[in-house]
Amino acid sequence: MTVLGTPVLTLDEMTVQRGETPLCEGVTLHLSAGSICHLIGANGTGKTTLLMQLAGLLPVLTGEISYQGLSGLPIQPLYVSHQLGIHPNLTVAQNLTFLLNLYGITPSATDIDDALTWVGLQGFETISSSHLSAGQTRRITLARLYLLTPAITPLWLLDEPFTALDVDMVARMEARLCDFAQAGGSILMTSHQAVGVANQMLDLSDYMV
Repeated sequence: MTVLGTPVLTLDEMTVQRGETPLCEGVTLHLSAGSICHLIGANGTGKTTLLMQLAGLLPVLTGEISYQGLSGLPIQPLYVSHQLGIHPNLTVAQNLTFLLNLYGITPSATDIDDALTWVGLQGFETISSSHLSAGQTRRITLARLYLLTPAITPLWLLDEPFTALDVDMVARMEARLCDFAQAGGSILMTSHQAVGVANQMLDLSDYMV
């Protein structure tokens, strides 16, 4: 596959650090519209840390980040992490609604039904999230991908999005990633398994201190 479109995210000589300890230095990346970049590296290289820095959850002490030529990240990227952000006392529909509200979306009942059907949770709308398995809870966080577009969140940061998913759901996820990229979105993601739809790769092992 060929990376298409205009630059969306650029990292220039960036340091990935945990606290005051640098893990990787000089990290460089050019992510264009249409890019699906597989972020890889040995354990301890800082893959999750880098995603958290790009999501604005950890500081960037050294190096530059630019979004469409502007310094920093003047957007709210979608960040799907190991910390699911699901409230156990809310229903499945309420949790999904909350996650979408963060991006200015007020979903209709049909939107909720379609998104939950896509992740295999149809009929679970009114079930308390505390009654779900870890895999089912994970699917609530992924359901929002069905409704988000590049016009709303042009950059997706996905940390191990295939965890606890069966083969069928992984295939649906990969198809959704392709649709998002083809519509002009950009994706930077980690995964311990191969990402067949990736058209770019960033190996943090190349930048270890």
